[in-house]
Amino acid sequence: FLQMNFNTNTQCKENLLPSSKADAVAGEQAKQRTVLGVLSENELRSRSFSQASERGVRPPFSPLQDFTLQQPLFFSTGEPVVQMQLEHGQLPSDESLTTEEVLCVSEYAGDIHQHLKEREVFRPKPGYLENHPEVTAGMRVVVVDWLAEVVQEYKLQSETLHLAVNYLDRFLSRTAHVKRVKLQLVGTAALLIAAKYEEIFPPEMDEFVYITDSTYSRRQLAHMEHAFLKVLDFKMAAPTTHQFLSLFMSIHPVCAITENLALYVAELSLLEVDLFPRYTPSVVAAAAYSLAAYTVSKSLWPDSLHTFTGYTVVDILPCVTDLHQLYVSAETHPQQAIRGKYMSSKYCRVSLIPPPNVLSFA
Repeated sequence: FLQMNFNTNTQCKENLLPSSKADAVAGEQAKQRTVLGVLSENELRSRSFSQASERGVRPPFSPLQDFTLQQPLFFSTGEPVVQMQLEHGQLPSDESLTTEEVLCVSEYAGDIHQHLKEREVFRPKPGYLENHPEVTAGMRVVVVDWLAEVVQEYKLQSETLHLAVNYLDRFLSRTAHVKRVKLQLVGTAALLIAAKYEEIFPPEMDEFVYITDSTYSRRQLAHMEHAFLKVLDFKMAAPTTHQFLSLFMSIHPVCAITENLALYVAELSLLEVDLFPRYTPSVVAAAAYSLAAYTVSKSLWPDSLHTFTGYTVVDILPCVTDLHQLYVSAETHPQQAIRGKYMSSKYCRVSLIPPPNVLSFA
């Protein structure tokens, strides 16, 4: 059989909040080199203090040392080995999804929405981490937070981050026994593929090797990319919360602050593996829209979107409640890359807007 050897090696109308602190934080984060290394315990202790200060490198995190897909992935027939435990269900054919510009064409909005809804099957199964004894929810959230930093540093699209997390979760939900040493490699491959799919000028593969501090080689990354495409059966056109939000805001436009706040809470949902995979991307988008509208203007789910989507407030209320709890806890969450991103004036500093204490309609 074919052995794939993975070695251990638009503009805000007003500024609601003071800008100096937010811009200082954003500027400090921008200067850091976004690296997530996987090192031995001794190397972690020495390098995280010495090289971080000398080179501006984000210290490699310690919870994930020894994060490996050490088993062969595929037989020569293309069928997966037992360790990967792929599913063999029939999925709809993969078709290119629309760009944000097309999403704004109102005469096609209904067809676009139907097209995206039909492809909401391209999402992970809840509870998939049970199949990965060495991978915890905490490890996954560190990787997602790191991906958000990389997307920000390379000025990639928000949709690229959403796609990468979709690929990461779907890969893990269709495999088993991924070792923690390789979880960063899995996340890097997910972002590599998402950038190729979404970006006009995606970073070169050497850049993705660089952001791992050369923990993995080009060959390892290429092998993992191949494994991804096989596992996901080349079904890469996955609808995301970001796409649904863009569509909803083209149907019922909102102010820049509300728009960016909706995008912010939608990205926060990517950090949670237990709650939000239980909802479809369209429901999460509707909940993010409603929570942002309620926070800024005390409005909620407009009639136009109820008519367009068929969702009522009752349908989206559980997801709104979960998003609200995530929004409330964001300031104290250990991972701050997404919150830091939305401190920028580019996004109207919406992550500094305090969440409502309670949801009066809940």
